[in-house]
Amino acid sequence: MSDALLSIPCTTIKGEQKTLADFGGKALLVVNTASKCGFTPQYKGLEALWQQYRDKGLVVLGFPCNQFGKQEPGNEEAISEFCELNYGVSFPLFKKIDVNGAGAHPLFVNLKKRAPGLLGSQGIKWNFTKFLISRDGSLIKRFAPTTKPEELSAEIEALLK
Repeated sequence: MSDALLSIPCTTIKGEQKTLADFGGKALLVVNTASKCGFTPQYKGLEALWQQYRDKGLVVLGFPCNQFGKQEPGNEEAISEFCELNYGVSFPLFKKIDVNGAGAHPLFVNLKKRAPGLLGSQGIKWNFTKFLISRDGSLIKRFAPTTKPEELSAEIEALLK
């Protein structure tokens, strides 16, 4: 994984400082999430991927974002409680961030540069955009919000071999 990507500080939903280096040697699925979105039921699929592949080397990382239709209005405590109670989320969640614009979190700035969307667009179009990162960080694939988590199984299995 590139040192720049590895060293970007991120704050967990409980206020702990982490970097992607803290998950070293694992494949990562980084997702911008929201609690009041049409795609919110994907939390269930993301949790299923976490449960199925975490012992094989996958970590799912959720980054709540309120930039799309104000669909993540709550504070960190409300977000954490919603995810746990409604979808049984146990994968790591992070503090609410922006993914686009001048205030975009450096992790997402880096991911968008490395894996642009359709037609080379670096912007994220909506909640539940997914970035799958190989164990060594050399491969980053981007998936649209409409791509359901369960559709990523073959890609994840290929990365975990």
